[in-house]
Amino acid sequence: MKKHFFLLLMALFAARAQTPTLAQKIGTLFMIGFEGTHVDAHLCKEIADYGLGGVILFDVNPIKKGAYKNIASKAQVKQLTSELQRCSGGKLLIAVDQEGGRVQRLKSKYGFYGKFPSAHDTATLSDKAAQRDYLMMAKELKEAGINYDLAPVVDLDINLKNHVIHGLKRSFGADPKKVAHYASLFIDAMHRYGILTSLKHFPGHGSSTGDTHKGFVDVTKQWQEKELMPYRLLADKADTVMVAHVFNRRIDPAFPATLSRKTVTGILRERLGFDGVTITDDLQMGAIAKKYTLKETIRRALEAGNDILLFGNQLSPNKRVSIAQLVATVETLLKEGKLSKARIEESYRRIQRLKERVR
Repeated sequence: MKKHFFLLLMALFAARAQTPTLAQKIGTLFMIGFEGTHVDAHLCKEIADYGLGGVILFDVNPIKKGAYKNIASKAQVKQLTSELQRCSGGKLLIAVDQEGGRVQRLKSKYGFYGKFPSAHDTATLSDKAAQRDYLMMAKELKEAGINYDLAPVVDLDINLKNHVIHGLKRSFGADPKKVAHYASLFIDAMHRYGILTSLKHFPGHGSSTGDTHKGFVDVTKQWQEKELMPYRLLADKADTVMVAHVFNRRIDPAFPATLSRKTVTGILRERLGFDGVTITDDLQMGAIAKKYTLKETIRRALEAGNDILLFGNQLSPNKRVSIAQLVATVETLLKEGKLSKARIEESYRRIQRLKERVR
């Protein structure tokens, strides 16, 4: 069995070394979650066949309570990421939410350090102390084979009723310059170990009251212009920006940020000058999944100007999507003339440039 799997990996590697097909370019635009502490032959084949852009790892298993999803121990995660990279035949983006505080997937119970302070607590530390913590975090990610940290959070702590940001202490504070400063320390530490980062949650989740995981969140009345400032200050340093599902009628009266061209292209790219990779927040969150079909979600997310579309297969375990299903949906949109190949090529090129920075 092991010999057969090894031969399969070698064959898939050879196939991936060739010029990518249109299906593989489409596959590069997706990041998915999956169940398993090791890679089975089916997942391995799909990763190679469709040129999957990235995967996201979780520790909590939403289907089998008490069971591991992707993270069980340091040795196991290192083996898993190694298997994933062999299947991709290249630099697969392997992401995790490792912020510190309440949001850190690499926990002590799995053998990791697991005691990194929250952004709120880090903001009370000296630069030297913050750098020390973030370098330790980056080193641990590197050793585990994880090359993409979906952090730092640059939301401003401006709504004390906000449970998702303020309540979980995920913000460095209410001052945009202070937030950008500590976020910059985080990015610098990650870059020391070749780890990519993602500013989140554009255009600002700190002013919200609701939770986009659960449903529609309107920030029209609460949102403040200064929530854009950290993105402006870090536009030249940021690897990627994660776009939130918040709805702001003052920016776009029709769509939430992730599906809004006025937000992603109009503000982030044209107004703030960010030319890097954008990644959506999980498109299976209630704010999107309860209102839009899969086909409409993918079309509008790409039309908005997003590059990587994230489907965590974590929040809706009974509605999991496969790589093949996602690629087929885009192919249908292309055939129907609802998406252009130029739009696919644009994001593909951005993602390839991003991957060149992984080491």
